[in-house]
Amino acid sequence: MHKRVIGILLAALVSLAGVAQEKVAPEPLKIKVGDVAPDFTLLEYDGTKTKAVSLHDFKGKKQVALAFFVFAFTGG
Repeated sequence: MHKRVIGILLAALVSLAGVAQEKVAPEPLKIKVGDVAPDFTLLEYDGTKTKAVSLHDFKGKKQVALAFFVFAFTGG
């Protein structure tokens, strides 16, 4: 009888621990046309080497146009 009660309590604790660790997805950014883009860093590949390029590298120096192509150059 004691083993059954302990088993039930352990199962309840494990299920509660799983609930406590659930992560809520962050809200998507609500960027509109004309808004200042948030800073980010991507890798640039010129065919031989990669280097990190950040949006803040261009602030005050050049205008930047961002375009995103879903699955570009992936064949999918």
